[in-house]
Amino acid sequence: MRGFSDARLRAGDDPGGVATTAVLAPEALGGLVEALAARGYRVLGPTVRDRAVVYDELESADDLPAGWGDAHEPGSYRLVRRDDDARFGYSVGPQSWKQFLFPPQARLWHARRNGDGGFVPEEEPAPERPLALIGVRPCELRAIEVQDRVFLAGRHVDRDYESRRSTAFVVAVNCHTPSDSCFCPSTGSGPGLDDDGFDLALTELLEGGHRFLAQAGSERGAELLAELPQRPAEDVDLRAAEESIAAAEHRIRRTLDTTDLQGLLARRIDSPHWDEVAARCLSCANCTLVCPTCFCSSVEDVTDLTGTEAERVRTWDTCFSIDHSYIHGGAVRRSARSRYRQWLTHKFGTWQAQFDISGCVGCGRCITWCPAGIDVTAELATLREEGEVVRANH
Repeated sequence: MRGFSDARLRAGDDPGGVATTAVLAPEALGGLVEALAARGYRVLGPTVRDRAVVYDELESADDLPAGWGDAHEPGSYRLVRRDDDARFGYSVGPQSWKQFLFPPQARLWHARRNGDGGFVPEEEPAPERPLALIGVRPCELRAIEVQDRVFLAGRHVDRDYESRRSTAFVVAVNCHTPSDSCFCPSTGSGPGLDDDGFDLALTELLEGGHRFLAQAGSERGAELLAELPQRPAEDVDLRAAEESIAAAEHRIRRTLDTTDLQGLLARRIDSPHWDEVAARCLSCANCTLVCPTCFCSSVEDVTDLTGTEAERVRTWDTCFSIDHSYIHGGAVRRSARSRYRQWLTHKFGTWQAQFDISGCVGCGRCITWCPAGIDVTAELATLREEGEVVRANH
């Protein structure tokens, strides 16, 4: 969401007479949750649990993490109390929206034996309730777009993902509290939203009175916005929103040079630096599990003890697992060196060739939740510097 002063973002400019931009009081979030629930949505959003901001089902807006922020460093995360009642005053937690659109475990189909000795398969039905996602950050919205490319844009559409994604209602939130691990400007993923991809977008404003600038991004978003208590957006609100996003971007210090990363990683495939990273990497797979775009999975067929029922289950997998690269005769990537290299080169290099988009959105989760504090931006910078030295010597 950039350029708030543009006339098309002003309240009342919609040809149908519906305000597409308005200002909401914090109490209006209660009406937002209630309106979504009344429409049959399973309302999901941020809440505090187990000393972290996690995404879970919201019974009301009271479940939002009002007054809570978070502190990130490589290998470190902790909740901190804010001196205000910001509802979205954190950056990102250990979870992503991937867990709802692409669940950690999902049954794809099940089958029962019929009277002729064969099996009758039944595909898993779509979820009974569509999802409403409240609090989707710009980097997370980009991550959903990346997974859309993976699961929906190819020749074979993933039916389970499509059934969840196609009906999801997205309430996005511009970021005003980036963490020390963030580098979303380098990947073009934030801290401000673009003008599409959401049904409703919120910008939380704290200076000059706690309020939210709300922008509808779809017809159903405009319809819902019209039901909430509001006032017209004024120039001071639009300027405050622009300044909030600009201030957030100014606070982001971590950067990543994304110039020709695919070529860089291909040229440094035999770099000795991979051994240095492997000496620190625990192969714990935290980076892939917290990543909002990683999509590796494995499939297992299970039968009951009587042999009358069977099911196929898909579970998250990781390229840091030795079994992930197993083929007849053994695993292809047996060393930590080869597994870390596979992850980094795919995420930042071959993903681009495969899906025409980067696999990284700059959320910084892999940095925060790496027990060894491995920083992907530092590792890629080292590989780039190493490549420049090699080129200069030749």
